[in-house]
Amino acid sequence: MRILMIGDIVGRPGRRAVKENVPDLRREFGISFVIANGENAAGGNGITRETAAELFDYGIDAITGGNHIWDKKESYSFISQETRLVRPANYPPGVPGAGYRVFPVEDVNIAVVNLSGRVFMPDVDCPFRKADEILAELASQAEVIIVDFHTETTSEKTAFGWYLDGKVTAVFGTHTHVQTADECVLPGGTAYITDVGMTGPRHSVIGVKTETIIERFLTQLPKRFEVAAGPYQFDACVLTVDPASGKALDIRRIKNYEL
Repeated sequence: MRILMIGDIVGRPGRRAVKENVPDLRREFGISFVIANGENAAGGNGITRETAAELFDYGIDAITGGNHIWDKKESYSFISQETRLVRPANYPPGVPGAGYRVFPVEDVNIAVVNLSGRVFMPDVDCPFRKADEILAELASQAEVIIVDFHTETTSEKTAFGWYLDGKVTAVFGTHTHVQTADECVLPGGTAYITDVGMTGPRHSVIGVKTETIIERFLTQLPKRFEVAAGPYQFDACVLTVDPASGKALDIRRIKNYEL
């Protein structure tokens, strides 16, 4: 079984990249299930019902979130209704939505778990201890467990990968929008990468207009962020899984550019 994980989708260019790449990748690799981080899919911040529906139409099966999942007010209502979307599980009790979902795929149950880190991130519950709680709940529910760990620092992501080695199928880091070259299968059979990368405007500073970010660095004055235009990049990983054991067999980075 092969699973495609797509790095943080940013705005309209990112959605276009999904539309133009996912069908071909499904055919090329025989993809059974597609996951994407979509917390920046609507105008660069947040997600709406319409942008989520658009991404599902393009072939995505599950959408994960992060600290920007709440940036559009409407997400508070639809996030609980949309069963194909998950938000970080380690937000306080009573927050709308679910921190994990289980999807039946080809006679295998795939759990998609979303967790947020705490270093340079909003103050949330411990992702390590929350992961333990979730895995206890999933013990008899899913053969394959995919974790999107949404956080800032490489050290927290690396430690988390090692913590879950042998307990989950894969740990995909998201949030920094820069694809790392450390993809591997850890000794316990868990696939790991520090950051899957970004699916969005190529000529940008992690998705935002370059002139805006450069001016902010030069002046230290606040600037309104706008999603850049122009050609896109498409960052993702193809994960090969043994569904019988739930172990990862291989992880391969994908980086496609629109010319």
